[in-house]
Amino acid sequence: MSHIFDWIFAQYEGVPTHLIVLEMIGVVFGLLSVWYSKRENILVFPTGIIGTGIFVYILLVFGLLGDMLINAYYFIMSIIGWYLWTRKVDETHFVPITKTTSKEKKWSIVLFIGAIAFVSFVYFVFDKFDTWTAYVDTLTTAIFFVGMWLMAKKKLENWVYWIIGDIITVPLYWYKGLIFSSLLYFLLTLIAIYGYKAWKKNLGKSPQTLLK
Repeated sequence: MSHIFDWIFAQYEGVPTHLIVLEMIGVVFGLLSVWYSKRENILVFPTGIIGTGIFVYILLVFGLLGDMLINAYYFIMSIIGWYLWTRKVDETHFVPITKTTSKEKKWSIVLFIGAIAFVSFVYFVFDKFDTWTAYVDTLTTAIFFVGMWLMAKKKLENWVYWIIGDIITVPLYWYKGLIFSSLLYFLLTLIAIYGYKAWKKNLGKSPQTLLK
């Protein structure tokens, strides 16, 4: 077991200690956020705000501009989602989980294309389209943009986007040397699968509490 930890930390050779500590803290809050989302718990948003705030800084340092932007976007959407989730349909019930409408599917496509265009522009401006990871990062950013938007609106299909994006991100982060983050996204993939099943089971049900 010690050999495994030695190998993991060897990947961080030359990386400032404070970045390693911040990444581990961000990983913990990232896991908590997705776990609370699976449980339809409002704490998904405060934990998400802390985690994404940390990763905005880390990803900027590592040059993953697309993922940095997506975390900044998460930060903003977490505030919006916090508001939307706490709206009530009556005096005792909150907004239920619903499926994406035809109009929302069209907007999802628009958001996906728009995100690719925006992130590509940022990479061109900063001349960061120098490796294949930049193109993959652009793709995953667009996927996560849609997933976060649908989650804030409490749409079942948000989990499909998370699963696809997480699967792509695992090898990307591993290759970039962000080992803890890569392991995080592997766990997030598993949680997202269970999250989809849990939300599908509660589809259309208006919860009476958001602290479960």
